[in-house]
Parts: sequence; C-alpha cells; structure tokens
Amino acid sequence: MRTIISHVLGLPRIGGKRELKHALDQYWRGEIDQTALRKVGASIRSENRSLQHDKGLSLITIGDFAWYDQMLQMSAMLGATPSRFGLAADAEASLDDLFRMARGRAPTGAPAPASEMTKWFDTNYHYLVPEITPSTSFRLASGELFDQVDEALADSRTSDKTLKVALIGPLTYLHLSKVRDGAQDRFAQLEQLTDVYCQIIARLKEQGVDWVQLDEPILSLDLEPRIRQLFAPVYKRFSEAGIKLMMANYFGGFGDNLSTALALPVDALHIDAIRGKEEIDQVVTGLPKRMTLSCGLVEGRNIWRNDLAASLATLRRLHATLGDRLMVASACSLLHSPVDLESESGLDAELKTWLAFAVQKCEEVGLLAKALNEGDAAIAEALAASNAAVAGRNQSSRIHNQQVADRVAAISPEMQRRSSPYAERAKAQAAELDLPLFPTTTIGSFPQTADIRRVRRQFKEGKIGESDYLETMRAEIRDAIRRQEDIGLDVLVHGEPERNDMVEYFGEQLDGFAFTANGWVQSYGSRCVKPPIIFGDVSRPRPMTVEWSRYAQSLSRRKVKGMLTGAITILCWSFERDDLPRKDICTQIALALRDEVLDLEKAGIRIIQIDEPAIREGMPLRKADTEAYFDWAVASFHLTADGVADDTQIHTHMCYSEFNEMIDSVAALDADVISIEASRSNLELLEAFERFNYPNEIGPGVYDIHSPNVPDTDWIVRVMRKASQRIPRERLWINPDCGLKTRAWEETTASLKAMVKAAEILRADVAAAA
Repeated sequence: MRTIISHVLGLPRIGGKRELKHALDQYWRGEIDQTALRKVGASIRSENRSLQHDKGLSLITIGDFAWYDQMLQMSAMLGATPSRFGLAADAEASLDDLFRMARGRAPTGAPAPASEMTKWFDTNYHYLVPEITPSTSFRLASGELFDQVDEALADSRTSDKTLKVALIGPLTYLHLSKVRDGAQDRFAQLEQLTDVYCQIIARLKEQGVDWVQLDEPILSLDLEPRIRQLFAPVYKRFSEAGIKLMMANYFGGFGDNLSTALALPVDALHIDAIRGKEEIDQVVTGLPKRMTLSCGLVEGRNIWRNDLAASLATLRRLHATLGDRLMVASACSLLHSPVDLESESGLDAELKTWLAFAVQKCEEVGLLAKALNEGDAAIAEALAASNAAVAGRNQSSRIHNQQVADRVAAISPEMQRRSSPYAERAKAQAAELDLPLFPTTTIGSFPQTADIRRVRRQFKEGKIGESDYLETMRAEIRDAIRRQEDIGLDVLVHGEPERNDMVEYFGEQLDGFAFTANGWVQSYGSRCVKPPIIFGDVSRPRPMTVEWSRYAQSLSRRKVKGMLTGAITILCWSFERDDLPRKDICTQIALALRDEVLDLEKAGIRIIQIDEPAIREGMPLRKADTEAYFDWAVASFHLTADGVADDTQIHTHMCYSEFNEMIDSVAALDADVISIEASRSNLELLEAFERFNYPNEIGPGVYDIHSPNVPDTDWIVRVMRKASQRIPRERLWINPDCGLKTRAWEETTASLKAMVKAAEILRADVAAAA
C-alpha cells in the first residue's frame, strides 16, 4: 500500500544562528570572499536537507534557498536583469549583480538605483519587484539551481529520498512584476517565459528530480478573468515534460479561482488548510481523480504548536474520501517561522510547551503522516504531549485580564476622533511649531553602532548597572541631537539607541507579550527580525518612551519628535495569539499606546510620530474583506492618536505600500503628516495622493536608506520639484524613506546634509519667485 506523503513547502534560509546574515554582512564589508560566502550557503542547504530527512518527511524540498530574495533569484535565472545594471545580453548575473539589484551597490560593479522592494502578500517578508520593459527578454540565464540539485543528489544523507524543487510559478512571477519604460502588459511575453520554464523543468527531470513545486499564491487574490485563462495553456505545456508537478497556493483560499486550479493538468494541488479551511470540502469534492491533494495543516506563519488530534481528525476525514491521494504538508513555506525552539533555553517553561518553530513544524508534519500510515499508537507520546499543551493553554489564567476587558468595553466614539478638522489643526500647529517651508526631518532611528548594541546586551545580561546603561544611552542621544543640529535638520529625533527593534522594544514593556532569544525570521536580505509573541491580553504597566523623549527635547530649542510604533504594526509584526480576533488584539494595543501618546504630550512633546508601515501588509488579500479590516485598523489608529490637542502634530510613517487601493483609508487616518517610501518607485506612490487630492501634509521619502549610496543634492531637488507639481509645497516635508538604524554614520551624515541642502535650494527658489 502506498504511504501518505509528507513534505514542507520551504524552510528558513538564514541558518539556526543567522549564519547567512552574518556572512552577507561580512562579504559586503570585504571581510570574507565569495568562496567563504558560498560555503555558508552550502552548509545551510545541507542542514535543511538533513532536517527534512531526520524528521521523516517523504519529500526533500530544495530550490527554496536564496542569497537575498527568491523573486530576485528567479529574475536572475530568467535573465530578467534591468538594463541599468549593465549586464551583457548573454551574461549570467553574478552574486554581486544580485546584490547591486537588491542594494544598489556590491563589492564589484557600478552602483545603480536598486530594484523596488515591497511586501510578499500579507507577510512581513519583502521581495524585489521584477521589472518588465519593452527590452525584457527571458532566457535560461543561470545554472545555480541545477548546481544545488547536484549538491542534493551527492549528499549521502538525503540521496535516498525523493527530491522536490520549489519554484515561483510563472503567473505569480509576472503578476507581481511591474512594467517600466513604456511597457504596457506584464503578460505580453508569457509565451517566451513559458519556454524558459519548460527548459528548467526538462533540465530538472534530466537530473533526476521527482517533483517540481510551482508556487502560485496569486490564486489567493482577486484575479481578472483574462489572467485566470492564462493558467491552463501554460500548465498544459509543463505537463508534457513527464515530471510530477505540484501547484501550490497559500496565504488564503482559492475563492473564485478554484475552478481554474482544479482544471490544471498537475499531479498534486496544494491548499493552505489554515487560511483556506472554509473551502477544504469544496476542494475535495471537485478534485479530479488524477490529482492528489496536498493539505497544509501545519501553520507556517505563526509559532503555535499544532493540535495534532484536531489535525488528524481533519486528515482522516479527507483520507476516507481521497484514500492515498492525500499528502500532509505545511500550509506555506516555513521561511516565516523561527528556526528551532530548542535554542530557547530561557523561555518560560509553560509558554514553551505551546510553541513550535520550523524544526518542530517539520516534525509535526512527519508525525501526522506517520499516524495516518501506522495509526495513533505510532505517535502516542507526541499525541499525549500535544493534547496536554492544548489543554494547558486553553485553561491558563495568564491569558485574560479583566481590567483590559473593562477598558475596551468603555471605549466611546469621542475617543476616536480629533476635536477639530485638519484645516483648523494645521493653523494651530503652524503657530506652535513655526517651521519653514519644506521642513526636514528623519523617520526616527539613527545608526545602531556595535557599541550601542554591546551596551544594550551587557545591560540585559546584568553585566553593567542601570546607571551606567542610562548614561551611555543619554550620551548617544546627546550625540544624535548635536549631529542633527550641525546638519541643520528642522525637526529632530532622539535616535532610538535604546531600541533593539521597533516592535520588540514596545512588546518588552507591555503585558501580554513574551520574547525569544533566537526567534529570528528573515525580513529581507540580511535583515532579520525577532517578533514578540502576543499570548495574552495587552496593557501598559508604565510609560515606555517618555523619559527618553523628554531628555532629548531638553537638549535643543528645536522640536523633537516622540516616536512610537502603531498598534497595527505591532500586531502584524508579532506572532499573534490565535484565540482572539485580530481586531480585538489591535484594540488592546491601541489603548496601551493611547496612554503613551497622552503622556508624551504632557511631557511637552508637540510632535508625535506613530509608525504604521504594516497597515498595507495587514490588509486582507481579497477586496471583499478589506472594508471590515480598514474599519478596525483606522479605528485603532484614532484610538491611539486622537486624545491630543489641536496644536500637537501627529505624524505617521508607511513604507513599501501600494497606496492606490487604500488611499481613502490612509486619508481616514487623518494624521497631520504622513511620510512614505517613494524613492525606489520613483515617486509613483505620490500619484495616488495626487489623484485622491490628499488634504494633509506629506513627506515623500527622497532617498533609499536600504542602499549605501549617498543621494545627490540635485537629484533630491528634482524629486521634490516633481513632488511639488502634485502636492502643494506648503504641505510637503523632506525626509528619508525609512529609519537609519542599519546605515553607518558617515553615509547617514552625508545623505542628510544633501537633503538639507536640497531644502535650502527649494526655499531659495520660492523666495526668488515671490
């Protein structure tokens, strides 16, 4: 009898101790060469193959490794390198070419504007957006994937297993791309792209690969009928290769795309049975006899332990209908999970029993398949532990707080609106703040040096006392204020030396949160984040930022912004509890932050920035669900911000967001000033604000902080002149597109001086024209 197959869609690629991050940073600094960097990558891939083997998975998934981003890796393989990077028509993109596309600069090759970066569906992972121009010509341009297949086949520990190669599907690749330089249709060259995919699949078959997993998560989106119609002919060609094909959808259900998926000539269809659980029965009913169902019942995006008994009940029900045409899988790639729970030696013992990271999730997938194949007795010990953990969490007294429930019940409509409309507030703020035209500021953070990180670490480990820690942080704040005054910025920030991360810092001071020591996940490239875990009701025991802001303001006559991370972003960038609606969790966080905003105002801080870079990320993938989301997301922002006086200016910051589909909701936030990422998109984002006639003030990000390139003053002037054609100059600010914590002081100072000089030129233009 054929056994039930088990597999995962992909694994984290940073390494258990963030080896890839450290190697990338070392390589970019010139401390190691490409040989050493590639050795680290090979080691991580080997560990991931061994993990899948050791946890008993039937298929070993490869092809999910990327040096920076999987979409960028795909672009390189397809020869889709933008012309500005200067590659010859038949050249293979090198590692440095990849890094120039991602960062604008690499150890070799000429600097060039980096590719646009945006969020991967509704996750906190960022991908590099492919560019489709009239000159784009797809070809098989890289052999790195095939080298990784040979590497896996040569691995004696996994050579006895069945190989599955994971690729971004062609329709998803094109749908997530952008047209440039006059190109009209992202799908115009689909036939040529299909030819290249056919070459890739044929080559994989020749090498001995058994399965090809084609990820098409756009099937969770609202798709035009013409796009749905493109799937069948493309996949018909793929099916002719004689290799087993799995089409994988995740991050949601199929919705009205289901009939398209069921009609595809593939051997297996993967479903996200967590986020698409409502349509499982519909999928099973329509599944063709030739097709196997890959059921993703182990969550890939959160850290809660799987309820094995509940999952087995679902799988047995499906097995009764499908028989052996059933696979057990993770819902999506485990890229979005931390690597290994066992590295968390200091985590609260009870809480730890509720959790599972990527290593444990691989084990859960293997256990579920084993129970189906051999019976519950084969996993009796694991099943008992799972049942105990689920019961313990459900019955824990640590989760609910009656005081929080009472505060939520007491929220009134008056708490969620400013006392005056923006036009009146703007007059009061102009009188209070007395800022020039084109005021200059930054988004909040300044370079986090090795010394800053060392002192924070020593304080956390108890190696230095509180007084020494406080004095070191105050010295850093003094230095940041002095530097900003010397540069000539109009609105200052304290630089955030005390903050390890814009979400983790706040979570550490709020009740209802827990923290890991090594729970890192990749955000982009070498940037890793360590999301807090929201396990219970959220409240603020004490002020979190007030004394830092008060101290910074005491050092300067210029206004200093108070800096907070908003409730939506804290929610989206944490591992959230799954026993309460997201709306309710966000409301609890907003109430806690409201207390902080009001305390900042009482301390004399007249400008308060509430960052919400995740507001677009939190938006549901289906338009039918967006209205309800924005209703509570906007309400949570108002709950946070709207208790202040008219002359207190509320800022918010958003980055890497497509505003066209949410501009009315952004306007509904009614922040006095919004700063946005605009540099990588060449100010495309401003078009949405212009068409909507956005009424409040805007700071378009005038240079890309994710690139080490220093912007040219004349370029910033041109950018702002372009912006002033769309937005009245009286409502324009000048700022970078994001925080500066990842940059060095030398480039930060040079960049901000260029920005201030640009503001002086623009003001002189206005004075000359008066």
